[in-house]
Amino acid sequence: MRILVVNDDGIQAEGIARLAEAAQTFGEVWVVAPKHQCSAMSSRITLRGEIEVRKETFPVEGVTAYSVAGTPADCVKIALAELMTEKPDIVFSGINHGFNAGIDIQYSGTVGAAMEALLNGVPAIAFSSEMHGSAELVGEYLIPIAEKLLKQPLPANEIWNVNFPGCALSGLKGIRWGCTSAQTPFYRDHFQRVREGEDSFVVSAAGIPVTTPFPEGTDAYAIQNGYISVGTIRSMILEP
Repeated sequence: MRILVVNDDGIQAEGIARLAEAAQTFGEVWVVAPKHQCSAMSSRITLRGEIEVRKETFPVEGVTAYSVAGTPADCVKIALAELMTEKPDIVFSGINHGFNAGIDIQYSGTVGAAMEALLNGVPAIAFSSEMHGSAELVGEYLIPIAEKLLKQPLPANEIWNVNFPGCALSGLKGIRWGCTSAQTPFYRDHFQRVREGEDSFVVSAAGIPVTTPFPEGTDAYAIQNGYISVGTIRSMILEP
């Protein structure tokens, strides 16, 4: 297989190196990722101005890697149009530093990059993990889950969405397949005023995980209760 690996946390992020290394199990790997942190950019693209594309030294041997001074969706567009001589068989996006669950997925640059792949006729899988989650858990299940999903093609308007919970490997309760997206946020908005002016003020923004229970069968319920969540996200634009 020919696999394009992208993310929204930037090419220096630990998660993308881990995902690229796992992707080598299945074939040839290209990494094209933002030069800087681009979380919560959704499907934003650059319409005007210049975008620097730079060949990078990558910590995983045998991977062709480029940084793009643009958004996650830009990375997919540029990889397909300017870098890869042949279209990839699939796009792996992630591993995101933080969950992509519930309605928060609409903001996700990880999901935005995967959706951009879909718009270009390339299947995609988005991978996310709790910010301080277990590397051992992800290492144990990343390749087996990817292998299973590669054997289960989706309709042309859907991507896979995988979330690894924050528990230790020994605390994992299992995998929940076919999870739907919770119809509420997983992270609650939190703004703290840090400076006050005469006619203005400055806030520090952050997301705080919701602690109230989520409906069973949803992605948020699964990760809140120590399960790996696997489900799909549908593009309404590509509805048949």
